[in-house]
Amino acid sequence: MSIGRNALYFEDYVLSIQYFNQVIKAKPWMAEPYFYRAVAKLNLDDLQGAESDCSLCIERNPYIAMSYFCRGISRQGQEKYAEAIADYTLGLKYKPDDKQMLLNRAIAAIQSKDYQHAAPYFEELFEYYPRNTMGYIARGSMNLEQGDTIKAINDYDKAIDLDKYFAPAYSNRAILRYQRNDFDGALSDLNEAIHLEPQQLGNYINRGLVRYHKNDLRGAMADYDKVLERDKENIVARFNRGLLRYQVGDNNRAIEDFDVVIRQEPDNYLAYYNRALLRTETGNYKGAITDFDVVLEKYPEFIPGFVSRSEVKRKANDIVGADKDYWHAMNLEQEYKKKREEKKLLAVNDSISSGDGSDSENKVREKSDVTINKFNRLVVYDKEDERKNKYKSEVRGRIQDKNVRIDLEPQFVLTYYEKVESIDRPINYIKIIDEYNNRQVLPRRLKMTNQEASLLEDQISVHFTTIDDISKEIGDHSMNKDLFFARGLEYMLVQNFEESIKDFDKAIELDPSFLMAYFNRAVVRYRQYQFNKAESAEQSESITSMNLNNVGRINNKNKKIVDKAEQAKIVENIAKQNSFDHEMILRDINKVIELDPNFSFAYYNRANIKCSIQDFRSAVEDYSRAIEVNPMFAEAYYNRGLSRLYLGETQEGIADLSKAGELGIYSVYNIIKRMTE
Repeated sequence: MSIGRNALYFEDYVLSIQYFNQVIKAKPWMAEPYFYRAVAKLNLDDLQGAESDCSLCIERNPYIAMSYFCRGISRQGQEKYAEAIADYTLGLKYKPDDKQMLLNRAIAAIQSKDYQHAAPYFEELFEYYPRNTMGYIARGSMNLEQGDTIKAINDYDKAIDLDKYFAPAYSNRAILRYQRNDFDGALSDLNEAIHLEPQQLGNYINRGLVRYHKNDLRGAMADYDKVLERDKENIVARFNRGLLRYQVGDNNRAIEDFDVVIRQEPDNYLAYYNRALLRTETGNYKGAITDFDVVLEKYPEFIPGFVSRSEVKRKANDIVGADKDYWHAMNLEQEYKKKREEKKLLAVNDSISSGDGSDSENKVREKSDVTINKFNRLVVYDKEDERKNKYKSEVRGRIQDKNVRIDLEPQFVLTYYEKVESIDRPINYIKIIDEYNNRQVLPRRLKMTNQEASLLEDQISVHFTTIDDISKEIGDHSMNKDLFFARGLEYMLVQNFEESIKDFDKAIELDPSFLMAYFNRAVVRYRQYQFNKAESAEQSESITSMNLNNVGRINNKNKKIVDKAEQAKIVENIAKQNSFDHEMILRDINKVIELDPNFSFAYYNRANIKCSIQDFRSAVEDYSRAIEVNPMFAEAYYNRGLSRLYLGETQEGIADLSKAGELGIYSVYNIIKRMTE
């Protein structure tokens, strides 16, 4: 417990989880290790896992106030605001003066739009902590949301009076002043905020907006350049700079900015629309039409889009298409006018047909606002993003921020070599393998692993020598199953799959109950199947390419065209062979399960094979069986989690991934973060 808490203090969250797991395994009735493990998971953005561990802690000891606080944060992050408020209230029952719980409860009430209760929550906070600057900022945001700008600015002024070095107070007051068209005051506040916190990029973006409204385009551009110097992929800065470049006629570089935005956010239709307009300006009519197509498929009633596409098609000499778009736009316009006359059209849609965003009140939008008629408005940071930062601070050791490739954990195999893991996982102990190792019939001890280590050059030489030595022994002992099994392993290690399968065949022929031979033969057959499948795909592609290259070259004797019938026959034969190989692999694994119904790795490998043919529902059943046999099977939880995500079972999938992370597969935390953002 002490080592785990040390690791937690030094922000080594994954390592700390492993130590708390050991405590829980030894004394599962203790409450504290569940709480500390929840804190670690919370810092890894595993909100669902943290909530679950806090609940387990509370079941064992309902008087640990901080467990309610931790669960409240977890639930608040999942937008379960009512449950979060209930947790903070319970926690305050045992620790009534906890500053962070008092503040978080008030913020959760704001997030749930429960302003009636939020106000007394703030009053209670200020009774205990009258100088709490973050409390005044949060209440100011609430007052601003309710439209009371006087109270809001008083709260921001109070926060600055209490702490003139607190940058967020200036940032928030700047936004309010900007909304009141006090651009000089907003600029002064943002300058001060940047002076106090020069690393906070959001302030540069908002200062760019203010400078834009003061017609200081050069200054606005400098602010966006500053952001992109530090963060080249910043979407808001890219979008805003693209709009500014468009405005000053720097069209090609504006297109470059929107290219980056679209690459980062393929569903950013406002960026597509702006790029379409820019491509029109630069004469790239084909590219412009492609972008307009994307936008209008998403927004089929966006009148300016049809008008713009009509103009581009006319320039591209597509007169019929141009007229079709134009008259479609006119028909939409008439429909809108008719609905307005009948007072059936919502006021918010009045601007769609005109696309008018010229008034100062509507020159900006929040990042989350993707209304298409706001395509030409500069972007500010969302208030929701600001609010999240008030109760969730950045920490080091956040491995969930490191992007990982999302792929299934590979198959397990019996081998001699295993990669050294930085984080210990549960040892894969199997009685039958341990007993076999104890007989010392192999040159090395067998290990069950799905993390094989690559062989070094000198190791490969040793294995070729070992193959020769075992072959000599087989000459003298041709009925020894262990020798064939040993040589099959050696051939497997040097990637000679055909000879490896022959040796496993012989071992099984000598002993039809040789479970390990069936298991590894299935693994080797699967590897050969994967290799053949890739080779077949390459062959099919080669035939297609050859046909294309040889069109019109029939007289060339060195060239051959494979006709469609022959090509279809080749493809059919490949499919039959793949199906046969697949059947042989499953037959071996099924035999392993028949010999030992509790051999969890056989269920796992069979599930992986089912995933390879997109049979995720059956794969989930096999992973579940593997977990039933071995409740500490981290890889099975991980793969079942991914399979469930593919099937659309998000909550169950995240719960499985959380368990896999708890058991040592730390890459899950990046996946969980991406799924819950």
